[in-house]
Amino acid sequence: MELTSKYNPADVETKNYQYWLKHKLFRSVPDDCREPYTIVIPPPNVTGILHMGHMLNNTIQDVLVRKARMSGKNACWVPGTDHASIATEAKVIAKLAQQGIRKQDLSREQFIQHAWDWTNEHGGIILEQLKKLGASCDWDRTCFTMDEIRTQSVIRVFCDLYRQGKIYKDVRMVNWDPKALTAVSDEEVIYKEIQGKLYYIKYKIEGKDGYAVIATTRPETIFGDVAVCIHPNDEKTKSFKGKKLIVPLVNRVIPVIEDDYVDAEFGTGCLKVTPAHDVNDYRLGAKYNLETIDVLNDDGTLNNHCLNYVGMDRFAARTQMEKDLAHAGLIEKIEPYTHKVGFSERTDAAIEPRLSMQWFLNMQELAKPALDAVMNDTVKFCPAKFKNIYRHWMENIKDWNISRQLWWGHRIPAYYLPRGGFVVAETKDEAYQEALRTVDYPLTIDDLRQDEDVFDTWFSSWLWPLSVFDGILHPDNADISYYYPTQDLVTAPEIIFFWVARMIMAGYQYRQEACFRNVYFTGIVRDKLGRKMSKSLGNSPDPIALMDKYGADGVRMGMLLTSPAGNDLPFDESLCEQGRNFSNKIWNAFRLVKGWQTDNTVLQPEASRIAVQWFEALLNQTLPEIEDLFEKYRLSEALMMIYKLFWDEFSSWYLEIIKPAYMQPVDPTTCSATLHFFDSLLKLLHPFMPFITEELWQSLDKREDGESIMLQMTPQPKQTDTQLTSDFAKVKEIITGVRSVRLQKNIPTKTPLHLQVVGQHNNAFDTVIVRLCNIEQINPVKEKEDQSVSFLVGTTEYVVPVNDLLNREEEITKTETEINYYEGFLSTVLKKLSNEKFVANAKPEVVDMERKKQLDAETKLKALRDNLTKLKNK
Repeated sequence: MELTSKYNPADVETKNYQYWLKHKLFRSVPDDCREPYTIVIPPPNVTGILHMGHMLNNTIQDVLVRKARMSGKNACWVPGTDHASIATEAKVIAKLAQQGIRKQDLSREQFIQHAWDWTNEHGGIILEQLKKLGASCDWDRTCFTMDEIRTQSVIRVFCDLYRQGKIYKDVRMVNWDPKALTAVSDEEVIYKEIQGKLYYIKYKIEGKDGYAVIATTRPETIFGDVAVCIHPNDEKTKSFKGKKLIVPLVNRVIPVIEDDYVDAEFGTGCLKVTPAHDVNDYRLGAKYNLETIDVLNDDGTLNNHCLNYVGMDRFAARTQMEKDLAHAGLIEKIEPYTHKVGFSERTDAAIEPRLSMQWFLNMQELAKPALDAVMNDTVKFCPAKFKNIYRHWMENIKDWNISRQLWWGHRIPAYYLPRGGFVVAETKDEAYQEALRTVDYPLTIDDLRQDEDVFDTWFSSWLWPLSVFDGILHPDNADISYYYPTQDLVTAPEIIFFWVARMIMAGYQYRQEACFRNVYFTGIVRDKLGRKMSKSLGNSPDPIALMDKYGADGVRMGMLLTSPAGNDLPFDESLCEQGRNFSNKIWNAFRLVKGWQTDNTVLQPEASRIAVQWFEALLNQTLPEIEDLFEKYRLSEALMMIYKLFWDEFSSWYLEIIKPAYMQPVDPTTCSATLHFFDSLLKLLHPFMPFITEELWQSLDKREDGESIMLQMTPQPKQTDTQLTSDFAKVKEIITGVRSVRLQKNIPTKTPLHLQVVGQHNNAFDTVIVRLCNIEQINPVKEKEDQSVSFLVGTTEYVVPVNDLLNREEEITKTETEINYYEGFLSTVLKKLSNEKFVANAKPEVVDMERKKQLDAETKLKALRDNLTKLKNK
C-alpha cells in the first residue's frame, strides 16, 4: 500500500475505525479459552457532549483495553449512557420554556414524552464522539440506565431492599434545591465562601421593657422561629432564663430554652431556633418537642406564614425585611460576614435545609464489606492516597436519600392505598394483588396511586457493573458469570462516594464480591493557570476541534504525557502538537525504511551488525520495564518510555547507523531486522496511538482481510544482553562528545577528524563511531596533543586534535570570555566561604557544596588559562 508523503490523520482515522467496526474487532463473547478482561464505562449523561475530562478518562480506558487484547485476554469494554435526572429534566424544561410551555401545564405523561423526544434527538452524540477518539468499546453491548433491562433491575433492587427492611420512608432534614425543585444528596452540595451580612435583631421581652439581641444571617426565616436558646452557664444571657420573647414583625411569643449546644462566644449568645430550616435547629426542636414551621415554598419563595412577604423570593424578602426591621427600630446593627453557603452542584442554586418526606436506604450494613474490601486491598485504589478519604466517609456514612422530586427517571414503585398505607411491588398489578391481601375493604386497581418521586440517578448507576450484564434479573446468565467481577474502573475522585463506594456495596450485596479489582483515579484537567476547565470560564478547548487539528492519536498522546494517576493534568495545547509531531516522526521513519531497496549481494556492514544486536538487546531490556509500568498503572511513564525508545534510540541512533548511502541498497539481513523492530515498536505504541499504528502495520507486510494489529500479541522479552547495552551507552557518549567538539569549534560535519584515546577503550564498536562521527582514525595515545579538545567518558579521555581546524583569534576571544565568567563565579564562591557566619551556621553539606564549586572553578580556570597560553604562543 502506497503511503502519502505527509501524514494526514483524517485519511487514516475514519477508514481504520470503519475497518474495525466492519470486522467486529471490538466484539467480545464469553469463551473457555481466554481470561476475561472487563471495563464498564462511567456512563456519561445521555445528552452530554465530549469534554476534556471525558477525553482523558476514555483514553486511559482504551489504552488499558487495547493492552489487554494484545496480552491475549478476552477484552470487553461496555459502553453506555446515564439518564441524568436533574440535568436532563432541566434541559427539557428550558427547551419547553422557549416554546412558551411550562412544566406545570403538562401532565406527567406529556412531560415524559418530551423528555424521551429530547433524549432520542440528542442522546448518543457523545458515544459517536468517543468513536472519533478511537474508543474500542463493544458497541453491541451499549446500555442506557433507563432501557428496559436497567429499569427493571433498579425496580427489583428497590423492592428487594425494601423487603429486607433496608429502605424506609421518613421526614428528614434534606438539602433542597429550589431551582430543580428536588432534594439532593450531601455529596451534590458544593460549599462556597460568600460575603454576606450578620443582622443583629431585637426580640422584645414579653411583659417587660428590654429585649434580647439575636444575630442571624437569614432574617427571612424568623417567621419560622419557635424558640430562642441560650447556654445555661452564659453570664451575659442569664437574665433571659425563664422569659418569653416576641418574634419581630410576627409578634408571636416564643419561649427561651437552655442547651449547651449554644456557642456562648458567637454573636450575642442567643440563638434563634428555626427547626424547619436548619439541621441543628431541627435537632434542638426534636429534643425539646418544639413546633416546626416551614416558611418556604418549593421554589424558594415565602409561603402563607410570612404575612405581607408571601410570594417573594427568599433573597428579595431578605432585602425588604432589612428595610422593614430597620424602620421598626428592631435592628441594633449589621456587620459584614463571610461564611460558607451550600450550592447545588447541578443548578448552582443556594441550597435550603428543609424538612421533607423522603425515601432512604440504610447504609450501615451495606458499608461494612465495602469498607473492608478497600482497606485490605481486595479492591485496590490507584493512587492509594484515596483510601483514607474513602475510609473516613464510609466510617461516617449516613443513610442515602434515594428519592428525588422529579418526573424524568425511574419512578418509585410504591403504591398508596385510599385509606392510608402503601405497598411496594415491581408492577402495579403485583401491588394490587399485594394490597388485596392486606386491606379489608373493596379495592380496584385504579384506587392505587403510585408515588410521584423518582430515584436518585445514582440509584441506577450503583448497579452498573451488574446491570450491564443483566446480573440483577438473571444472576446466573453466561455474561455475568464470565465477565464479573470487572478488572479496572477508571473514574474521577470527585465521584468516589456518589458512585465508586456504592458500586462496591451493590457488588457485595448481590454477588458477595467486589464489582472490580482496581480503581484508577484520574486527575482534573486544568489550564495553564491551574484553573479547572469549564464552559463558564471559557478555558476548555473543543475536543473535536483538537482532534481535527492534531489527529486523535496526537491528542491522546498529548493528554497522556502529563497525566499521572490521581494528579491533575496541566493541559497545554502544545502537548497535542508534540503528539502530532511524534505521529509525523513515526510516519516519516516508516516511509524511510520501506523506501529502501534490498540487494541480496550486499553483505551486512559491521556497523549495522552491531546496531541490530544493540537495539535488539535494548528492546528486550525495555519490554519488562514497560510491562511493570502498566501493572502499576503508570501509563504516562510507560508512554514516555516507548516514545524515547522510538524517537531517541530507534530513529536518532539505530536508523542513523544502518541507513544506506543515498540511492544505495541495504543488505537483506539489516532490512529484515529493521522491519521486525518496526513491527515491535508499532505493537508497543498501539494502545496509545491506535490509528497510525494500524495503518502502518497493515503496510508493513501483506495482510489478510480482517487482520489487525490490535489482535497481535505484545512483544515478549527474550534474554537480554545488558553488557552490550551498557557498552553501547558509552559509545553514544563518545559520539555525542565528538559532535559537541564539532559544534563548539564550528568544524563542518564533512570535515574528517582524528580521535585519540588516553586510557582504556573497547574498539569493538569503532565502526559505529567512525560512521557517525566521520572519523578517519581512532588511535590510542599516552598523552594528548597540544591544540586539541578533549572530553571524558568514564575515566577514559577522548581527544580531538584541532590544531589545523581552528580560527585562532576566535578561539582566543572565546577562551577569554570563559575565563572572565569563571573568575566572577569563583569570586562569589570565595566571598561566601570567607563569611564566618555562613560557614558556622550553614548545614555542613551546604558548605561542602560551596567548597566543591570552588575546586571545580579553580580546575576549570587552570585548564582555560593553559589553553589560552598555548593559543597565544602558537
